[in-house]
Amino acid sequence: MFLQRALITFTIGPLVLYLIYLGGWFYFIPVTAILLLATYEYVHLLRLHNWNLSLWIVGTAVLLLLVISQWFNQLYLAPALLIGSLAAMAYTLVLYERRQSQTSLADWMAMMSGILLVGWLGGHFFLLRRVETTPWQWTMLAMLSTWIADSGAYVVGKFLAGKILGRHKLSPRLSPNKTVEGYVGGIFFGVLLTLAIAKYLSLPLHLALFIALFASVLSPLGDLGISMIKREVGVKDSGTLFPGHGGALDRIDSLVWSVAAAYYFVTLLS
Repeated sequence: MFLQRALITFTIGPLVLYLIYLGGWFYFIPVTAILLLATYEYVHLLRLHNWNLSLWIVGTAVLLLLVISQWFNQLYLAPALLIGSLAAMAYTLVLYERRQSQTSLADWMAMMSGILLVGWLGGHFFLLRRVETTPWQWTMLAMLSTWIADSGAYVVGKFLAGKILGRHKLSPRLSPNKTVEGYVGGIFFGVLLTLAIAKYLSLPLHLALFIALFASVLSPLGDLGISMIKREVGVKDSGTLFPGHGGALDRIDSLVWSVAAAYYFVTLLS
């Protein structure tokens, strides 16, 4: 498992960073493909829970939000979100009226959550890449900060903590393999290395610190949120796209929060 994770990290990671640097279609197409696959995995997971979600409605709404985030004024995001939300509500109202679903309220809320999680939050991958000053640097930093915190937590929790500090479960019901020691280790390495990268990229250190703290302290909640869905439906991973890492949804569950937070730190505090 560790070798699989390392192989994926050191092959896919540099490619992603290069695509961030290139921007444009080189960045938009692969990121959109990953987010649409994450949308499919999300809908599939909730259907395993016997909820009735429309992949067409959620997927179309997500794609519309991503296209606007990349190519149009972000003021159009609100109307797009409105249209997607109305379509989700209308779909579940029809199911309820025809007695085709016993979970219409849950169906509606789940579809809304999917549109927000993958479409609106995911759109910040493109909004951050479009900021006026050093866009590719900030995008790289937000992603690297999340990856470093995640990798630091994994290495400390699996290899170091057990020999030195012992292992204390962080969230035994949601994610039995996560430890308090790993979480603290992820914060330490996430902050330290993010600041080092920010200095190398000539980015303001105070903003980099905010991004690092958010990515290492709060973004893991996104991972636990998707873990809760997987535990409820009885699966280990959302998919098998990345051996040792799970599916597309598993890969973006923390990233979408970090990148969105980074966008607002950069645009509001810079």
